[in-house]
Amino acid sequence: MVGMVFRFHGLEVSGFVIPRFSGDGCFAGTELPRPHDTRPRARRKQSIHDSWLMERRRSSAIDHGACGDLAAELTARFPDDPHPIHTVYIRRPFSSIAHHFHVLITFALFSIPIGLLLLAPRRARNHPLSSSFPSDAQTTDDDKDDETASKMAPKKKIAIMTSGGDSPGMNAVVRACVRMAIYLGCDPYCIYEGYEGLVRGGDLIRKMEWHDVRGWLSEGGTLIGTARCMAFYEREGRLAAAKNLIAHGIDALIICGGDGSLTGADRFRAEWPSLLDELVEKGEFTEEEVTPYRHLNIVGLVGSIDNDLSGTDATIGCYSALQRICAAVDLIEATASSHSRAFVIEVMGRHCGWLALMAGVATGADFIFIPEKPREDNWREEMCRIVENHRKRGKRKTIVIIAEGALDREGNKITPQMVRDLLADKNGLAIDTRITTLGHVQRGGTAVAYDRMLATLQGVEAVKAVLDATPEMPTWVIAITENKIVRKPLMQAVQDTKKVAAAIESQDFDLAMSLRDAEFAEQYRSFMMTTAVQVNKEMLLPEKDRMRIGFINVGAPAGGMNAAVRAGVAYCLSRGHEPIAIYNGFAGFARHHDDQPVGSVRPFDWLEVDGWASKGGSEIGTNRELPSESGMETIANLIEQYRLDALFLIGGFEAFHAVSQLRKARDQYPSLCIPMTLLPATISNNVPGTEYSLGSDTCLNELVEYCDKIKQSASATRRRVFVIETQGGRSGYIATLGGLGVGASAVYTPEEGITLDMLATDVKHLKDVFAHDKGQSRAGRLILINEKASKVYNARLIADILRDEAHGRFEAREGIPGHMQQGGVPSPMDRCRAVRLAIRCIQHLEQFGRGVHNRVKNDPMSATVIGIKGASVVFTPIQKLEEEETDWPNRRPKTAFWLPLTEIVDILSGRPKHKKPEPELTGLKAKDVKRGLDDL
Repeated sequence: MVGMVFRFHGLEVSGFVIPRFSGDGCFAGTELPRPHDTRPRARRKQSIHDSWLMERRRSSAIDHGACGDLAAELTARFPDDPHPIHTVYIRRPFSSIAHHFHVLITFALFSIPIGLLLLAPRRARNHPLSSSFPSDAQTTDDDKDDETASKMAPKKKIAIMTSGGDSPGMNAVVRACVRMAIYLGCDPYCIYEGYEGLVRGGDLIRKMEWHDVRGWLSEGGTLIGTARCMAFYEREGRLAAAKNLIAHGIDALIICGGDGSLTGADRFRAEWPSLLDELVEKGEFTEEEVTPYRHLNIVGLVGSIDNDLSGTDATIGCYSALQRICAAVDLIEATASSHSRAFVIEVMGRHCGWLALMAGVATGADFIFIPEKPREDNWREEMCRIVENHRKRGKRKTIVIIAEGALDREGNKITPQMVRDLLADKNGLAIDTRITTLGHVQRGGTAVAYDRMLATLQGVEAVKAVLDATPEMPTWVIAITENKIVRKPLMQAVQDTKKVAAAIESQDFDLAMSLRDAEFAEQYRSFMMTTAVQVNKEMLLPEKDRMRIGFINVGAPAGGMNAAVRAGVAYCLSRGHEPIAIYNGFAGFARHHDDQPVGSVRPFDWLEVDGWASKGGSEIGTNRELPSESGMETIANLIEQYRLDALFLIGGFEAFHAVSQLRKARDQYPSLCIPMTLLPATISNNVPGTEYSLGSDTCLNELVEYCDKIKQSASATRRRVFVIETQGGRSGYIATLGGLGVGASAVYTPEEGITLDMLATDVKHLKDVFAHDKGQSRAGRLILINEKASKVYNARLIADILRDEAHGRFEAREGIPGHMQQGGVPSPMDRCRAVRLAIRCIQHLEQFGRGVHNRVKNDPMSATVIGIKGASVVFTPIQKLEEEETDWPNRRPKTAFWLPLTEIVDILSGRPKHKKPEPELTGLKAKDVKRGLDDL
């Protein structure tokens, strides 16, 4: 029988020696290696010894017993071996076992327990929901030795990095990437200080655990740092970066930064194969060591307050920066109006005027300057004409917003000082004018709700994209189009962005505007229309096409209602239509239309309406009364009495119901055969036909700000849970998106319901979390519950249950923000979208014209809802919505686009899986089951 060869080679792990055998010939006893000898290089020499011994065994007969000549020959052949060979033994298989039985016993006693110890915690960490809490309570010392452990249980390693200028929301990206990577069984790493950390390596590349990113949602800037790195511009710097990634076993990189940072990442990926070849040539690694990392996966996320990357509607941080700008302008307007002054406000944007444009739309500024669209040849004359017109109408304040990269038609820079001198010219307008440069205050502060949601969803998608990537795929950038998260080729987006800058430099401004997204150009047209009301006579329609359009708000107040009315009125006046205000909804219309001295139906005063852009609530009033409650015949007669040619409604589900009632009553009342359209405005976001409603973003901002303060209190008192009740009717949109924005431990919605099993699971989860908590300052927890999630369980009852089940181990309190969720200054997003969608609505109505009763009656598009669906702004016939898409008993759409987000909320909070509630039985089925006549 041919003898078996066993080679003994020491491997030091956690202070023990684990023998390793190869079945090729000899058993060679060696010295116990030093800790640093456990590198791959030592294993390579072992395999060389084994191969040589096997050939030697085949080439000559070797006697049994100790072979001193073989040992000497082996030592002579490999003089540089750090593990000298003392003796080579040759045994037949069974005699080998008998002769060295104590060696086999040693192997069994040491290797099996140590292997179990190494593998067990790895398996436990593979899925954070496999226990009642994730890595918050599973931090072990052996995590530090992942080089050795990874040999036992290899995992995909993903690095996350922030680069370029900081922007609010970057911390939400890091949190989402880290936790999603852990959830999917990967090891996340953070590269501190951007590309500088990538080049320097060392402790700037750190493995992250679940609890490391706790509390990051409410932090501004980037907690892992960002820095300029000149070394990365050189190949030697990129070579060092590649070496550091290979040393940590990383071949997947997620980068959040601007177009410059993402361009550098794509170049790094393109050079990756040649960088690895160079590292092998220099002897840093062997071919075997780099083979598993031959493909570098990179995914980009755009973190930029300028919103300057083409191909996405919004970049991470842009709406937070816009919030800072609008808040500053709102404050400045008060002092400007008090002293009848003009203010020139400079905002960021060297090559992109998005911040200046959106701030102008949201605040109702008098004039703006952006790089993509310089004003006409004589901008001085144009600005003076518009400002003078506003002043003659009685306007006491003048606001001019200028981007830092503003140019004239000749490519010359326009500075705030130039604008200030023109407005203050004593031979001209002679207005007391001041300059305000906002500077880096635009970058500061925590992220608004939208940026937290965007960063979180894009971070989750980035992890999925980096795992899906193949060598044939392009480098992806995660973008958003309207409400849809999408992957797009990174370099295509970067090239389109650079084309904008090149077009501006070559003074091809039409091309620059066309390269921006459709919303940018539409918002610019909207601004021009609302700022030049009754100035541009070319926009006026012929007399026969001008209409009387009624404006009415229905339902609860919502942020953005006034901005929508202002934009609609501005468009009407610019086109020659007559906008008619109907105050206090259908109740005011029916019962107070002819009150003296002022009735509820009257024309708008533009000077008054012009100041509504930043006002919350509803300046023309609103209530929930439906036309059927006011009297359908009365409403029909009043529409005829006031000669209304169209009706523009703004509101929530009550407004939707009102349009439905008016449409159905057309056969009975011919005067209702006029075009009507609804602009959804409700914090509940429960109107069928749209994925977005005015006021929902304002509500989320208020709720997130409230929860941040509550969470701070919960954290300060360490082990405390707050149960927060949100509004939203029978729609869980606000609770779910709020939970995504504040990192709630659990969210209860009407769509899912609440059961005792769910509560028991969540109570156990919280008890386990607090049991392993070490008193860190961010130990507070939040639970969000929709006001109608259950007929039995409310915020107070759940807090009482938690408090009782805690048995003194942690505290529980309830918090009810109530109607403060409806109030406050509307968010910039609600204001900007209100302007855009309101103008779209009036344009839709004016297509029908006057006196078209027969056409309207037979046209489904004469009664519509405007909405954002996926990547489009669409008008949907109310008849189709009420028949196919409306859950009338629950006052919401049959399908909710946001429902999949509940899973992401649960994953990122570490919430355990729980049993879903059973569907509720109704009608005869419920009666039969209760009587035992039917199965459960």
